[in-house]
Amino acid sequence: MQYIPAKTIVTRTKNTSWFGTDYNMNIYKGCCHGCIYCDSRSDCYRVEHFDKVRAKENALEIIRDELRRKMKTGVIGTGSMSDPYNPFEKELCLTRHALELMDAFDFGVAIATKSCLITRDIDILKMIKGHSPVICKITITNSEDEMSRKIEPNAPLSSQRLEAIHQLSEAGIYAGILLMPVLPFINDTKENVINLVRLAKANGAKFIYPAFGVTLRNNQREYYYEKLDELFPGIKSRYIKRYGDSYSCTSPDARELYYLFAKECENHRILYKMKDIITGYKAGYGYKQLSLFHD
Repeated sequence: MQYIPAKTIVTRTKNTSWFGTDYNMNIYKGCCHGCIYCDSRSDCYRVEHFDKVRAKENALEIIRDELRRKMKTGVIGTGSMSDPYNPFEKELCLTRHALELMDAFDFGVAIATKSCLITRDIDILKMIKGHSPVICKITITNSEDEMSRKIEPNAPLSSQRLEAIHQLSEAGIYAGILLMPVLPFINDTKENVINLVRLAKANGAKFIYPAFGVTLRNNQREYYYEKLDELFPGIKSRYIKRYGDSYSCTSPDARELYYLFAKECENHRILYKMKDIITGYKAGYGYKQLSLFHD
């Protein structure tokens, strides 16, 4: 493990509407999941050697000091730029110890990950839940393991991530799915979306938040196209013809897919709108609890 210097780790979030987080925290830099579509490869983030995971030097000391100095507690989001549960975390336990600090200083947490290692920390998540909001967001883009193995080669299979959601939900932790990105011409099918909603229900997911498309920026686009040529010959030309150099590549079937998705979620009483998800996981912590479904 290479350690890199850091002056600060827990920062004020720029977008509180994104799952209602107040702060942002990234202990690691880079990711080794190898997902072909990862936005964090983009030039604008200036992450060199993205596939190599590095940890921030003295991370726990910095986090402890920053939490101690915060005048206001809140929900800390982690996993926005790099997965907090990369394979090195199993031995280093930096994310685990950071959660212990959040518990000690009465902060809540919003975790985004593709890793099943999150279930290791159910004990701490339950302690945090005793005083502050907790939400676990596990990215699952495919209902079939074969496709997830293709486009997310070093991450756990979709079925394994669904099992992680099941374990979290069984423990009383508010957990659900980030259904993003849904890749145009690859997994933007009715079957994939409907099957995934049904699998989410079977495994106790409280919510699914979708994005029916993918965003492409410099460097990320080049890497993605290289992988398309390798894995899905002929698809790159369809992207170039339809999207050119556009940042937002929305599925041609996005409207129809969203309608089917929303209907399926409502049938299974799974939340899918951001405001409802935030209300759901913050209910009972000084936030007004609303009726999210109507019989």
